[in-house]
Amino acid sequence: MKSNITDMTKGSPLKHIVLFALPTLIGNIFQQIYNLADSMIVGRFIGSDAFAAVGATSSITFLFFALCNGVGNGGGIVASQYYGAHDDDKVKKCIVNTGMIMLMVPLIFGILGFTLAPALLRILDTPAPIMQDALLYTRFMCVGLLFVSLYNYLSSMLKALGDSKTPLYFLIGSTIVNVILDILLVCVFSLGIMGAALATVISQFLSVILCGIHAYRTNPYFRISRSDLSVTLKMTYRIVRLGVPMSIQFALIAVSSMALQRVVNSFGTTVVAAFTATNRIEQLIHQPYMTLAASLATFSGQNYGAKRNDRVYAGYRTGLIIMVSLTAILMFFMQFFGKSVAGLFVSDQQVIRLAAKGLQITSLFYLALGMIYVIRGVLTGIGDALFSLINGVVEVIGRFTVPILLTAYLGYGAAGIWLSSGIVWMISGGTAWLRYATYFRKKVSLPSRSGSVRGFLFARSNTSSSHM
Repeated sequence: MKSNITDMTKGSPLKHIVLFALPTLIGNIFQQIYNLADSMIVGRFIGSDAFAAVGATSSITFLFFALCNGVGNGGGIVASQYYGAHDDDKVKKCIVNTGMIMLMVPLIFGILGFTLAPALLRILDTPAPIMQDALLYTRFMCVGLLFVSLYNYLSSMLKALGDSKTPLYFLIGSTIVNVILDILLVCVFSLGIMGAALATVISQFLSVILCGIHAYRTNPYFRISRSDLSVTLKMTYRIVRLGVPMSIQFALIAVSSMALQRVVNSFGTTVVAAFTATNRIEQLIHQPYMTLAASLATFSGQNYGAKRNDRVYAGYRTGLIIMVSLTAILMFFMQFFGKSVAGLFVSDQQVIRLAAKGLQITSLFYLALGMIYVIRGVLTGIGDALFSLINGVVEVIGRFTVPILLTAYLGYGAAGIWLSSGIVWMISGGTAWLRYATYFRKKVSLPSRSGSVRGFLFARSNTSSSHM
């Protein structure tokens, strides 16, 4: 019954991180295919304006998704620590308490987002030709918020127990359903952007229902008894203490994306379409880094719960090596094949050329982006709630200032939009390293030289001090 549950407190860190990460990476890519399928079908079969409308909604929908999903991620970290400490009763109670929260929060924010959608789109200075489609798509995504949040909650809990395969299976299935429905509703029944939105919501609903049934049938930690159903203040506080800063971080990033979207919208529909194309592509680029961070969070959480700080640091060093290798591959691909990739979304040559130039600019900063994710994964795993908030605040400040500085005052024009993303990644990456050099070293009792550049990369992981 426990064949899908992995104990990461024993065995090779590299093996655990890679074997956990691969299914998660495939799953994350399939999750992005939701957006890609909508974007490609909308862009090719409805038109550039509809494609721009979908892109104009992304920062708003991400804001509400972020406010919900941070709590689920926080619950997953708590569950991984209890699992590492072999406290099965608390693992079950964590699943129950997080689930109760995740039923209420998406309902509240879904209603809020549905109601405020027109005002938010106006605040973003959404161009008039795409306003109606943007509003329709935003409201459909708010309806589907509950399903997305519950699926991500189930996924977080399963991954906390070392099971990255089950979420993958249901993502693949729901993605296939999404693509089929996209083709039927948009291309066959000509429902336009409403058809693309309906396809996404229906497939999300199916994924959460089927994944929940499967988890109950196959995973003993989801066999909840009556005694496990108690909601306790202590457990809820621990989940919220980690989850709320994550929600705030994601929400701040979403707000900063909205600020950037407003700058993008001011350049007109051609730039909006090009930015939407690069945004969709970079959502895929983020997936290997996000996967690595998730793998490091589970690995670090289990070993930190088991008081194996030497393995926590060994996992961090392994993650760093993987990240650098990934960055070299992704940078090369975007520098030389960005135009071909952008052409998958739109046929307008002006949009394609602009999007390809944007990808060449941002790819120069992928190393800083990867550093953020590696450090975020490890710090999240050991329960650093404050880092999420710090990282979110830094990104908001950067997104509100750097794009305006480059486009309005330094004369970079539309290119300044993509250059600003890279600069903000550099600032956030530097902040992440400073947090690592202080909090991480203190928490796991690393030698003092780990705060230096040489120690950051090469310090021996020979400590195993307790944290409780």
